[in-house]
Amino acid sequence: MPVTQVPLAGGAAGVAYDRTGTGPGLVLVHGTGATRQQWLPLTEVVADRFTVVAPDYSGSGDTTDHGGPLTLADLADEVLAAADHAGLDRFHLVGHSLGAAIATHLAAHHPGRIRSLVLHAGWVRTDSRLRAEFTYWLDLLRTDAEHGTAHFARMLPLMAFGPRYWERTDTAANEELVRTLAATLAPGTARQIEVDLSVDLGPLLDRVAAPTLVLASAHDRIMGADQQQALLAGIPHTRYQEIDAGHGAPGEDPAGFAALIAAFLDERRAAEATEATETAPAPDTADALDLSTVAEPA
Repeated sequence: MPVTQVPLAGGAAGVAYDRTGTGPGLVLVHGTGATRQQWLPLTEVVADRFTVVAPDYSGSGDTTDHGGPLTLADLADEVLAAADHAGLDRFHLVGHSLGAAIATHLAAHHPGRIRSLVLHAGWVRTDSRLRAEFTYWLDLLRTDAEHGTAHFARMLPLMAFGPRYWERTDTAANEELVRTLAATLAPGTARQIEVDLSVDLGPLLDRVAAPTLVLASAHDRIMGADQQQALLAGIPHTRYQEIDAGHGAPGEDPAGFAALIAAFLDERRAAEATEATETAPAPDTADALDLSTVAEPA
């Protein structure tokens, strides 16, 4: 597991990441309270044709840092540092939820580095409704810390999953998931939620140059259609697609989620190959002609 040191506004971080596969670079950015493990299903699908870099940003997984407040710029710097350390120059970039906000920030500030962009369950600005949502999350985490409860973990399936999950899950299975979530929740989740509260990407959107897929979840109870439309309106080269899942599509339908993203990445890879062929200079006629085969005039 490689680790790279990154200076942050409040100190420094040792950013851990996985590097898997071969081919064009692909960087994956997880969501609030998750880790790089969120991307294992997608990595398994694309590692035969992409070099996949999946970091833990501050507050998650094996990454260590100063323990203080974080900013969106901090987390974007961490992701870029992992890509640099892994030897990636230009790369495809995929983000889920807070990871989508981080990816948007990164793509706007470093447009020349990004080959394509996928934003799942992203948003432009934390409005009053989202602020109420994220503040509620913080209240649950504080209550859990004070009383040893698992209210935040119990809320997650209700918040994150769509009808598909509830149709196929009984009470015992959901209780098992709640226990797993409570045991594996990233220790820095509250610090990451503070970053969620700060998101305001509006002034940056028109600086994103990469072809972008805005991938929404049809049953997302957090990020509404208004936020997806704002991304589509603000980023110059976008398309829209939906997955039949809730906000937590990577966990609810990992195979379907991976397939949609892989299809977009493969399309962009093919388009780049076509563009490279079309823009390649034609061989010089004189250089291409073997003069030794031309008979001299009598």
